[in-house]
Amino acid sequence: MGRFSDKVIIVTGAGSGVGRASAMRYAADGGTVVGVDINGDAAQKTADEIAGAGGICHPVELDVTNEAAVAATVRAVVETHGKLDVLANIAGIGGFKRLQDTDMDTWNRYLTVNITGPFLMCRESMPHLLETGGAICNIGSIAGVKGQPFSVAYCSSKGAVVMLTRALAVEFGRLGVRINAVCPGGVDTPLLGNFIPPSGGGGTKLIERISLVDEMARPDEIANAVTWITSDEASYVNGSIFMVDKGCVA
Repeated sequence: MGRFSDKVIIVTGAGSGVGRASAMRYAADGGTVVGVDINGDAAQKTADEIAGAGGICHPVELDVTNEAAVAATVRAVVETHGKLDVLANIAGIGGFKRLQDTDMDTWNRYLTVNITGPFLMCRESMPHLLETGGAICNIGSIAGVKGQPFSVAYCSSKGAVVMLTRALAVEFGRLGVRINAVCPGGVDTPLLGNFIPPSGGGGTKLIERISLVDEMARPDEIANAVTWITSDEASYVNGSIFMVDKGCVA
């Protein structure tokens, strides 16, 4: 019997990186995982790997910015499995870009994926989490609590995730649903390739201030925090902005 035996969990961004690692950890701990990703093939690959290890993961192709699709997916999960216990909002995008190079398409895309997506998932999941006394983990970032160069859209979106988490924690804490955020530092995932400092203008020197150590976290190290904070072991933790950054924001 694992920590998530008899629990139904939705993990967004389950096709790669921290989302994939979290889906695998939830399944290894006995949970029934619904792994959603905008890349259906990637979600299926994660589900196949989990099944090969003896776990349960149902892949779903989903764009978390599509309001109607989010509502339909959450509804289908509850209709199929009878309930929802945990929501892990991990899908996200990011990268470095100078202010003057940040066009409206980039700005809108970052905010839509990184904050509108979690908002929609939280809104549609909340009625069901209220029934089970469930938990939500949103993925923030050190960029949501500390200034970061070449990241105006990314910092803005992740700062919004922090405040979304705090607002919901206050609104629903007395009603039995816990909402927390895990904020990683650098993580060795495919997304990391987007965070390349622009040339010129002292970019490399500016980047040095956002990291205390050179090594990146492994996705499973972040997944450990995600699963713990949504487990019964963290029953008194609500509204926490949990830094997993090797002391970067200390």
